[in-house]
Amino acid sequence: MNSEIATKKDLIVAKETRRNELMRKIKKNKWIYFMLLPGILYFIIYKYIPMYGLIIAFQDYKPYLGISGSEWVGFKHFERLFSEPDFWMIFGNTLILFALNLIFFFPIPIILALMLNEVRFMAFKRTVQTLIYIPHFMSWVIIVSIGYVMLTLDGGIINGLLAALGFEQINFLLNPDWFRPMYITQVIWREAGWGTIIYLAAMAAIDPQLYEAARMDGANRFQQMWHITLPSIKSVIIILLILKIGDVLELGFEHVFLLLNAANREVAEIFDTYVYTAGLKQGQFSYSTAVGFFKGIVGLILVVFANWLAKKNGEEGIY
Repeated sequence: MNSEIATKKDLIVAKETRRNELMRKIKKNKWIYFMLLPGILYFIIYKYIPMYGLIIAFQDYKPYLGISGSEWVGFKHFERLFSEPDFWMIFGNTLILFALNLIFFFPIPIILALMLNEVRFMAFKRTVQTLIYIPHFMSWVIIVSIGYVMLTLDGGIINGLLAALGFEQINFLLNPDWFRPMYITQVIWREAGWGTIIYLAAMAAIDPQLYEAARMDGANRFQQMWHITLPSIKSVIIILLILKIGDVLELGFEHVFLLLNAANREVAEIFDTYVYTAGLKQGQFSYSTAVGFFKGIVGLILVVFANWLAKKNGEEGIY
């Protein structure tokens, strides 16, 4: 009996100790938690609370009836999505554009960060960083407009240069074959510089003594980069890759919508633009929500799988 009482007292003391330790850590790092607060509120207000609206994917939602008064129809809208004649075209276009992002865009910020990390003339390094960051702060309207001015047949710089060199002019904007190269080029131009920030921050945390030891062993700059810099940022690369894989069906609406036209629809229509044109524009709120729900489920499955695969191979995942 006495031993049971002693055990209970020990458990109570242990719990109290853990609670006091937790409160001590919270108090010590209170400003860090305070800085986290805006981000937490953002995700709660704009990401988690709106998830309640996913209910309408299983209803014939009528705005004047509201969610509680609309008729439940089960998986009707999902069945319609998978039976649509354009579904596989849209699915294929989305996967192809994602593959282009993964193959051509994803490595560019890493390469740029490695190159900038090797620059020792700081004034030049900061100037280059500023120049490659600037496009990120331009909206897609400006980026696409600049592309239009450069590529149009009516006085475009590129077609003017082709004509001056004796080549035939190309209708880049209406030719379906040029949509994907134009898309990925604009993505790289706008986002590659901004993507270097995380990698440069990771490189700044590498112990300089590792480079000194490598130099003493006769390693040149490329060998130091290959054997020290890249392995040191590998975990960051893998985490960003996992998050990128989760966006497999989430390419963004604005950019593709601005490039989309009747001539290139067969290669340009993706889920984001389809939700707008076939769902929201025609007032089919339940159907467009079902499409968004499908995208979210696919992204979640891929993130979990990629994280599992990374941890199975001894790498750090996102959780």
